[in-house]
Amino acid sequence: MTRLFSLCIAACAICALFVYPVHAQDDPGPGKIRPIAERKVNKPFKVLTSGKQITIKSTDNENNLRQILVWTSTGHRIVEQHEMDVPSFDFSVSGINERVFFLMVEFKNGKRFSEKIGVR
Repeated sequence: MTRLFSLCIAACAICALFVYPVHAQDDPGPGKIRPIAERKVNKPFKVLTSGKQITIKSTDNENNLRQILVWTSTGHRIVEQHEMDVPSFDFSVSGINERVFFLMVEFKNGKRFSEKIGVR
């Protein structure tokens, strides 16, 4: 009888160990603040790629592009334009054999956005 009771207690303890982590990873729900990684930021620009040709267009008519910086995944800068006031900017990456690039765009109002882009 004592042995059966101790086995029952051990089985309950093992079940509790498997069920407890499920409750520890609960969904935060609709009223709670989501982490920064899950927040969506509306970008005021579009990146259009066509092969090795890349075009950056501002979607905000009042806010033009002021600065553009593009570099490769190895850290080499390929485009660096300052003090612009244009609604769109296009460039080609024809002489570079990489497929992943990083883009930093600064607007006339001072806001900066960065993005990882890829080409074929």
